[in-house]
Amino acid sequence: MTEHHPETEAVDSLVKALLSLQSEEECRAFLSDLCTIRELSDLSQRFEVAKLLKEGKNYQDISKQTGASTATISRVNRALVYGTGGYRTVLSRSEH
Repeated sequence: MTEHHPETEAVDSLVKALLSLQSEEECRAFLSDLCTIRELSDLSQRFEVAKLLKEGKNYQDISKQTGASTATISRVNRALVYGTGGYRTVLSRSEH
């Protein structure tokens, strides 16, 4: 049996909370309550970067369009290529 660390339990709890949301409005309200304006902006920017990387845009164009640093773009690209598949899952579902 694997021992759960408090951080893991907290993440599990957050995941369950996200899965309980039933509409865009509920999700927007929860994220607005949960995140600072800056945090929400950073998350939104990373997601936009992921979309543009998937479209094949280059780092310079993505930086111009989103204001993201090349370090952020590189981090998102690394997650797209070597990550757990979260970006790929959401991006493939949002295409429809």
